[in-house]
Amino acid sequence: MASGSTARIDPAAARAAIAAGQPAPISLRGKARIAWRVMLLLLSLLVLVPLHYLYRFVSYGSPFPKLFLFLAARIAGARVVRHGTPLRRDVFFISNHISWVDILSLAGASGTAFVAKAELGRVPVIGWLCRLNRTVFVSREDRGGVADQINLLREALADNWSVTVFPEGTTTDGQSLLPFKTSMMQVLDPPPPAVLVQPVMLDYGPIAEWIGWIGDEAGIDNARRILARPGTFRLDIHFLEPFHPRDFPGRKAITAEARRRIEEALVAALGKPLRPFPHYVAPVRYQPATLEGDG
Repeated sequence: MASGSTARIDPAAARAAIAAGQPAPISLRGKARIAWRVMLLLLSLLVLVPLHYLYRFVSYGSPFPKLFLFLAARIAGARVVRHGTPLRRDVFFISNHISWVDILSLAGASGTAFVAKAELGRVPVIGWLCRLNRTVFVSREDRGGVADQINLLREALADNWSVTVFPEGTTTDGQSLLPFKTSMMQVLDPPPPAVLVQPVMLDYGPIAEWIGWIGDEAGIDNARRILARPGTFRLDIHFLEPFHPRDFPGRKAITAEARRRIEEALVAALGKPLRPFPHYVAPVRYQPATLEGDG
């Protein structure tokens, strides 16, 4: 039992409340950490953005977006440990997805561009930063525009970019792996010449459940919670063995092979089987097995 007026907080109950949409309480020190980290992010932008535009006058491939994202991940607290070698060009990365920190860390480690939801491109500042890193925006609602979106991806790959997709379509808790959506894999069916697929497994270790942006937590609350955290956290990025999409004909086969390799690596890292994701995710029409059996 707790003594005096100090009650012990149950971490599982606190995490459940956050996932239900209740903002995490942030101490005065936590608020000071947020202010400090935001100030460092703004300072990085003030220095690197002008350098980016100056560099673009003389050359196409600016290194400054990658440098900013690398610094942003460190400022947020991530200490990235890279395993394996990311391909630099003509590569389609397929990764599991846990947090917005994934994007900063993956781009900082490999220089990759991303496929992102169209609505992200309309967010002030964030959308602009995404475009600096050559993000390809897609819309789930624009069924008639799928062909145009696939063409954008083909152009990105033809331009020798590395492009990353998160086929789960949402973030999870690092203990689960949702079904992979195959729609964006149409770019690989048939595969462009010389393009390889490289699966990527992200592992936050014991802190994954805390880092994960899950349930009904608002994006701003998640960002505040992570930026308020004291100290640092480790993120292991495993660049798995690449494969040629021609060896797995069709987008469903390519997607299944990438998911198999990621699941195998994640199970090995966790040292236990994956568990079903317990939250309903409307945008990707995912229902936990318990909900599917209700009613």
